[in-house]
Amino acid sequence: MQTQAATAPSSWKSYLELCKPNVVAEMLFTAIVGMLLAVPGMPPLDKVVYGTIGIALAASSAAAINHLIDQRIDGILNPHRPLPSHYLRSSEVIVFAAVLGITSMLLLVIEVNTLTAVLTFVSLFGYAIIYTLWLKRATPQNIVIGGAFGATPPLLGWCAITGEVHPYALLLVLIIFVWTPPHFWPLAIAKQEKYALVNIPMLPVTHGAEFTRLQILLYAVLLLVVTLLPYLTGMSGLIYLGSALLLGVGFIYFAVLMMRNKDVKTAMRTFWYSIVYITLLFAALLIDHYVRLTL
Repeated sequence: MQTQAATAPSSWKSYLELCKPNVVAEMLFTAIVGMLLAVPGMPPLDKVVYGTIGIALAASSAAAINHLIDQRIDGILNPHRPLPSHYLRSSEVIVFAAVLGITSMLLLVIEVNTLTAVLTFVSLFGYAIIYTLWLKRATPQNIVIGGAFGATPPLLGWCAITGEVHPYALLLVLIIFVWTPPHFWPLAIAKQEKYALVNIPMLPVTHGAEFTRLQILLYAVLLLVVTLLPYLTGMSGLIYLGSALLLGVGFIYFAVLMMRNKDVKTAMRTFWYSIVYITLLFAALLIDHYVRLTL
């Protein structure tokens, strides 16, 4: 059966799965918000379109490389992915990732600007190689350190429009950077035994689930503080402030709930809330940008 699957023709669904479309979609949303926040009115449509496509292709390339490097781990953690299930061969994934990555860089350099292309390449290389190949297997702080590479989409979007690194764009990066650990660690707790089985030193594996729950709570509190910065610096107004406070308190609530309830269900509820959280937070940034309320 395995040999037959290995020789089966590759479907577009397998290639789409390589791109991790749900993850890329969330990244693109924050990148587009970065584009829209970069200027008072509407940004140039061509920059938005080419920038979005370029960033999407780069993120998809990085995701495909992640599949390639993690195929042994996925054989246990995610056996239905294209490589462990033998729907695609490693050589096909390499070519696919290379084509996406090269196309992304050419598009960004030619149609957007060189700075965006360089920063996008650094993010691609950082996630696909530094995080996946090294950090993920080297330290329980892998998510914390590697989160820097995954936090760049708003900066990439901002740079695509203005061609510069603005302090406000870096604030958006900081928010996602601080959000990443309490977003991922609940999932790591839910999959603690599987990570231990494949010798990946996620924080719950090396320090225990109880310690990780405490870290999630501390990061949730820190995140609430950090998300106040756009308002305190004058970047955003009252709509964003109210949203940040409500969403932040909600995150802390789920973190406290995890301290009380040790089950997988609560951990996964927290994980899913974190995705809703970051989506609504950036939506609030966008709404506030165009409908500013001040005292």
